[in-house]
Amino acid sequence: MFKDKLGKIIYIGKAKILRNRVRSYFQEGRFEGLKLNRLRTQISDFEIIVTDTEMEALILEMNLIKEYRPRYNINLKDDKSFPYIRVTNERFPRIFPTRKIIKDGSRYFGPYTDVGSMRSLLKSVKRVFPVRSCNYDLTEEVVAARKYKLCLDFHIKKCDGPCEGLVDPENYAKMVQQVVNFINGKNHLVLSELQEKMHRLAELQHFEGAARVRDQIQFIENFQYKQKVVADDLLDRDIVAVAMAKTDACGVTFKVRDGKILGRQHFYIYGVEDEPQSGVVAAFLKQFYLKTEFVPEEIYLPTEIQEVEQLEVWLAEKNGKRVKLLTPKRGQKAKLVAMAQKNAELLLDELHLQKLKAGEVVGHNVRSLQRDLRLKQPPRRIECFDISNIQGTDPVASMVTFVNGRPRKQDYRKFKILSKQTPDDFAMMAEAIGRRYGGTLAKKLDPPDLILVDGGKGQLSSALAALQELDLGDQPVAALAKRLDEVFVPGSSEAQNIPKVSSGLKLLQQIRDEAHRFAVSYHRTLRRKRTLQSELDNIPGVGPQRRTLLLKYFGSVTNVREAAVDEIGLVQGIPADLAKQIWEHFHVVKEQAS
Repeated sequence: MFKDKLGKIIYIGKAKILRNRVRSYFQEGRFEGLKLNRLRTQISDFEIIVTDTEMEALILEMNLIKEYRPRYNINLKDDKSFPYIRVTNERFPRIFPTRKIIKDGSRYFGPYTDVGSMRSLLKSVKRVFPVRSCNYDLTEEVVAARKYKLCLDFHIKKCDGPCEGLVDPENYAKMVQQVVNFINGKNHLVLSELQEKMHRLAELQHFEGAARVRDQIQFIENFQYKQKVVADDLLDRDIVAVAMAKTDACGVTFKVRDGKILGRQHFYIYGVEDEPQSGVVAAFLKQFYLKTEFVPEEIYLPTEIQEVEQLEVWLAEKNGKRVKLLTPKRGQKAKLVAMAQKNAELLLDELHLQKLKAGEVVGHNVRSLQRDLRLKQPPRRIECFDISNIQGTDPVASMVTFVNGRPRKQDYRKFKILSKQTPDDFAMMAEAIGRRYGGTLAKKLDPPDLILVDGGKGQLSSALAALQELDLGDQPVAALAKRLDEVFVPGSSEAQNIPKVSSGLKLLQQIRDEAHRFAVSYHRTLRRKRTLQSELDNIPGVGPQRRTLLLKYFGSVTNVREAAVDEIGLVQGIPADLAKQIWEHFHVVKEQAS
């Protein structure tokens, strides 16, 4: 068990000759991928456990990985949120869904990655089998004392009344075993037992009970018709497939019971970087069947794996009879594996789409930009600044944010420039940069992977100077000039030689255009507000408070200009002489203009 400097277990492995295995990780010149190199740099200590047999080592390794979930082992995604079907360890067991496993002798089936199918299965169980739904502790003493009364379920034939001793524990246990067989897809066993029970009740002339059993048989037969038939025999099988892409993988298991596909389970797997498919399949098998109660007689695999003999012995011990791990090459069995593989690939594509929407997957254009600018890491978060003003009046700056190539509008910001009222875009850019990364915004927003400024080498120098003052000189920065769409970076006097068709350059252009649009929009808003309000401000007697009253009453300066004297006088807080003065102001302006 390799540990880091904090004592945390980061990798667990096993070997027949442990000395050779551990030594292999530290051989000079050995290179087996980035994952191994990263692991090697973090190993600070290790601990060993000696077992008597390979089987003990296999089981111990699986249990330790499940408990510690080391970073550099292949792991299934945390499945604590997936529900199980629980069959309680009671005199009269209950059957219900749960997300919490209690080690009290209860049996658990799952986990079910498709909650809808689990609920449908439980609904079918309750329709066919009279399993109690109450939470009473039905000990022998409680039942004998008849502490609890029959509920509605008994009267509608959904329960046989164990609370009043109307069914003995032995018969109830047989019925629960039928439920377990039904959950495991062993419908032919359930049907044969029910048919025998129906005939026995009919011979005893218990026709009402026989009719109920007949209805149970019909429901199970109809339930079977909905399942896809894939084999003529009644052998139990699991079809396993694993799809891989970069650091993610998806493992899929199709359950074939009585020759019919009972359902599908899938788990996402992480830590598969630089791992062969055979290793991922083996890890998936170990972790999947470690938590599964029922193991079929045959398991079909997409590729051959190591440790086949040890795994077959371990699975046989769980199953109580021989288990075969097979890798079909042709025929119907190979087609089943191919079907499972297609499902695994589709589920993995779905995971990548979800990650892409969440901004977890690096887009192609972001990767291209990283290559074009020779950045150390992908610029997932890019913040772009632009300045807008007319001859220094109403100067503003905008900042737009793109995450993984997509705009994140909740992180857009706009700045009203305070330090300059003369045309000086360089100083304005420096002010905007300083306020974003040196003020309260630095704590509220995540730091960017790349800062983009709209302009050339001058704007780039201003941004760099502002960042230097904030001790952020290592922050990646680039400038995009408007005229030729040239890209400038620190340390180079010439524009970068980026192909015009590069998706990275197109991403920069898109971000720059969005920053320009946002800046111009804010500038126009301020200029319009200043222009409109200045007409009222020029009227003697109209201060900020009366200006607000007029605009609130009329809605705009244009409506004030077109209003009659009497209408202006209706505004509360505007005396009659001031109303006449306001009217004359606008009409005098009109006469002079004409």
